[in-house]
Amino acid sequence: MQVCENLQALEVTMPSRLIVSRELADLLKLLAHADRLRLIEELRLGEKDVTSLAIALQLPATRVSQHLALLRAHRLVEERRDGRSHFYRLAHAHLADWILDALPFVDIRKRLEEADHIDTALALWGVQDPNSTH
Repeated sequence: MQVCENLQALEVTMPSRLIVSRELADLLKLLAHADRLRLIEELRLGEKDVTSLAIALQLPATRVSQHLALLRAHRLVEERRDGRSHFYRLAHAHLADWILDALPFVDIRKRLEEADHIDTALALWGVQDPNSTH
């Protein structure tokens, strides 16, 4: 009897878990591009236009626009128009924090010849390295 009840509970929860797992996988696929991660981190400091983002990230404005369109389509970025100017901001500001929270899982210090890269990235993103002795 207990086994039957457990199986029924599993049947009820499995579709939800499967749906949520697929959605999360889609989100991670969307974020699995270095330019998009850099865009999100740049927008963590506030609203910016395409030109400002292109200059800050040293990317062509057309590429920035394409990434922003994709992030907007998935409701991760919002757009505000002011005349002919378009300004972008994160729809959920904590997304940038979530990405930064993933850095300990990267284990980048062991794979890079110069471990300073992660410290430099954190400094550029305005975050103090929790492992730093400063």
